[in-house]
Amino acid sequence: MNSAENMVVLQNLKKHFTGIEALDGVSLTVKKGQVIVIIGPSGSGKSTLLRCVNQLEEKSSGEIWVDGERLTRNSKQLDKVRSEIGMVFQHFNLYPHLTVLENITLAQRIVKKISKQLAIENAMAQLKRVGIEEKADKFPAQLSGGQQQRVAIARALAMNPKLMLFDEPTSALDPEMIKEVLEVMLDLAKAGITMIVVTHEMGFARAAADEVVFMDKGQIVEQAIPADFFANPKQERTRLFLSQILNH
Repeated sequence: MNSAENMVVLQNLKKHFTGIEALDGVSLTVKKGQVIVIIGPSGSGKSTLLRCVNQLEEKSSGEIWVDGERLTRNSKQLDKVRSEIGMVFQHFNLYPHLTVLENITLAQRIVKKISKQLAIENAMAQLKRVGIEEKADKFPAQLSGGQQQRVAIARALAMNPKLMLFDEPTSALDPEMIKEVLEVMLDLAKAGITMIVVTHEMGFARAAADEVVFMDKGQIVEQAIPADFFANPKQERTRLFLSQILNH
């Protein structure tokens, strides 16, 4: 079940909120180096799944394994797991009173106990990777939304994560800024970083995903490689969703 090549294994994962079955028996395996793109209507459980993987939400039942380790609510393990999983949210969650550089070095120094000089070198390398090293001394308010999201990606990468989770990373952006963020994510996918991406961007799913997962009502309805998923969906529910999304 949990071979060395698996980065994430979910087994019969359930999450209830009051009156809502957000996740209803989800099982999913993500291999190391794989890019899994999760799509589905609002309220289908996509974001809840990500939040359970990095322990921002506590599962109701089921099993979660990350890199061979079964996740529990042990606080030491929680801290370790969170430090090894990069999470990029819909909203950038940058500290407005800190410069770009300070935003990226903060967690490295506090969580990883890295020296200031090393944290700065690491931050600059990641800013270069996402194409905005010249913005290091700016404050978030001085950047466009796309640039802020690229800073958030650089901040996650600076922690040298085993796994990157993206929760609708482009949904708060203007259309012209979406492309610059997706290009950065495409580069990460090509670099072999293990990624689980929740998105509405079907072009990204086609270009970057090893597998596309369609969720609805807290369950995985269909899972396939992009060519099969988009050209020949097996489930009626998937076909309906794609017809609505792709015809807009």
